[in-house]
Amino acid sequence: MKPITIKDVIIHTVALPLVEPLRTSFGVEPNKTAVLIEVVTEEGVTGWGEAAVDTYPGYGMETTATAEHILLNFLIPSLVGKTIEKATEVPALLRASRGNHHTKAGIEAAVWDACAKMNDMRLADYFATFLPEGHEPRPAATVGVSIGIQPTVEDTLQIIRKRLDQGYQRIKLKIKRGWDVELAKGVREALPDITMMLDANSDYTLADAEHLKQLDDYNLLMIEQPLAYYDIYEHGKLTPLLDTPVCLDESIHTVNDLLVAIQIGAINILNLKPARVGGYSESLRIYRVCVEENLPLWIGGMLETGVGRAANVAFAALPGVTLPCDISATDRYFDPDITEKPFVLGENSTLAVPDGYGIGVEVQLDRLEAAKEHWKNVYPYVEKGVAL
Repeated sequence: MKPITIKDVIIHTVALPLVEPLRTSFGVEPNKTAVLIEVVTEEGVTGWGEAAVDTYPGYGMETTATAEHILLNFLIPSLVGKTIEKATEVPALLRASRGNHHTKAGIEAAVWDACAKMNDMRLADYFATFLPEGHEPRPAATVGVSIGIQPTVEDTLQIIRKRLDQGYQRIKLKIKRGWDVELAKGVREALPDITMMLDANSDYTLADAEHLKQLDDYNLLMIEQPLAYYDIYEHGKLTPLLDTPVCLDESIHTVNDLLVAIQIGAINILNLKPARVGGYSESLRIYRVCVEENLPLWIGGMLETGVGRAANVAFAALPGVTLPCDISATDRYFDPDITEKPFVLGENSTLAVPDGYGIGVEVQLDRLEAAKEHWKNVYPYVEKGVAL
């Protein structure tokens, strides 16, 4: 493999209006914010990555402000001037800075993109070079769609039918305390044959176990992250009590977290978000464990722009990813996206892996500038990584 030498790293903080605001147990989000990272190499190759962060510490502890600060003052100085033989070397170069997984994932993703481009490879094929034989990527990733909390069951059904008509074959519904059993019952009675899962976003406690057991009646693919975002232990108490498979998301930040969860019986399924675990190097380690343990695996999304979406589609095409992923088509989120070509839902609820080298999509510079301007207009109180 040809190495790259990093000449410069440029950050772009952006905001894109969502086609439909997303409502979860965290609240309502009308915009997608992110810090896009542009890695420029001495060889003339440019790689793009996305730090999937919000303006507030909701899903995770990081924000756009912390990402800018950590990138500018710590991570970028650790990489500029370095020659990198392979992208899996990046975590060691960033090791002096603890935590900040979403931010590290963004800059690491840009290096993955640049390395793949330098070697005239699609990112999906580059991922496969770090895996055993037989893990070559499929042509497309199987995906589903996530639906936020709606005012009524009927409103939810209306959106589900719209998504089914568009071709999505797996439906994920956000739930919260007080909006769960009634929702599952109403949807299952109206649509008895759909593949449905529920995402709790950590809104329950172990004391809710008897209540959550009622969901076993509705033939769910899984319930995602029912208990605290930092918890593994109590999930180990809850999981054996439910017939519905328990999927962990926020609880798993490293491959060691996953090994603990497996050891104590806290997990039936893993939602792997590369941003949450610090990037694709750690994601590959986690992928190998899932394959070895026959643990069902899918790739979650953070409402990424086309930059992050393209990289996630590439990873989701690997054969060890066994369940539909939360990486919906572009028109589900943005009009337009910041990249071209858009991701279009294909047959059997799939998104094709782009044909181009690296992430396979191109950042549109005029849209990038518009998204940076939208960021400044909508979030004027945030400047240079410091909340004023």
